[in-house]
Amino acid sequence: MSTFQTFFQEKRSKAWVFLFLSAAGLLLGLMAGLCLGANPIGVSMLIKTLRQGDSDDSIYRIIMTVRFPRVLGALLAGSGLAVSGTIIQSVLNNPLASPNIIGVNAGAGFFVLLTSALLPPSLYLLPAAAFFGAMFACLLVLLAGALGQMSQLMLVLIGFVVNSIFSAGMNTIMILYPDAYVGSGNFLAGGLSSVTTKALACPSVLIFLGLILSVLSSKGLNLLSLGSDYARTLGMNVPVSRCLYLAVASILAGAAVSFCGLIGFVGLLVPHGVKLLIGTDNRFVIPASALTGGWFVIVCDLLSRTMFLPYELPVGIFMSLIGSPCFLYLILKSRKNRISG
Repeated sequence: MSTFQTFFQEKRSKAWVFLFLSAAGLLLGLMAGLCLGANPIGVSMLIKTLRQGDSDDSIYRIIMTVRFPRVLGALLAGSGLAVSGTIIQSVLNNPLASPNIIGVNAGAGFFVLLTSALLPPSLYLLPAAAFFGAMFACLLVLLAGALGQMSQLMLVLIGFVVNSIFSAGMNTIMILYPDAYVGSGNFLAGGLSSVTTKALACPSVLIFLGLILSVLSSKGLNLLSLGSDYARTLGMNVPVSRCLYLAVASILAGAAVSFCGLIGFVGLLVPHGVKLLIGTDNRFVIPASALTGGWFVIVCDLLSRTMFLPYELPVGIFMSLIGSPCFLYLILKSRKNRISG
């Protein structure tokens, strides 16, 4: 057996082990999210309460009306944003790209607030509006990059500009229509405290659909990540494929933003961590990012609501405190590699 084959077999074995550990971590995170909080609940009590299913029991109400929607929302948001970031990095061939860095989250958030201000309240309109906003932001960045043959850092700067424009738009809507979106402050900060199972119905379907499409697209994403010219020589229609893959990324990011708000850095940190451990093959990176993103946001949300009791810190602020230094490190590392190269 050649050294090349041995290397890839080792990578695949490591990837399967990582997938197993990520799934185990997700189960532990789900259990911790349901048990821990201002009123801790033991595992045996949790199982007993869920078996009995007594809606008049106070513990049952805490679990089903407060903690279960929150944990499920964290799982969906983490998986959706992490896989969206993985797709965007492959399509743009830029390791610094992610939904919040290039303005995808802000675009989705702007359209959500705009829809809330101009149209009657509807749980089904918000995910659709978030998708169109996310897709619009993706296309703006993609068009700017295509026009100017931008470097990786320049593409990120364009994303910052797009992000700033949509952020200004959201602030304008909040000033002109202060009652347009109930809990808009929590939405802008990025939080899960007001999530309900009803609000998760439509986004959960969209995120599940997006994850399936992402797995099916993994081979094509591998080609794009090697460069447009190489993908084109193998018969791929690069412009059409990019738009289709960005549509999937927009479904994932938009559906997540529609109920959790502007949670950032999940789509940057999780794909980087996964690729560092198991390599860049998207056939493994995408499912691993979905699992890792799920438990990562669950754990961050758990910490943000328990570290400062009786007060609660929105998980978006907590993740910005973690993600900002990491993003700065990645920028400096990218610049150092470019200079040395």
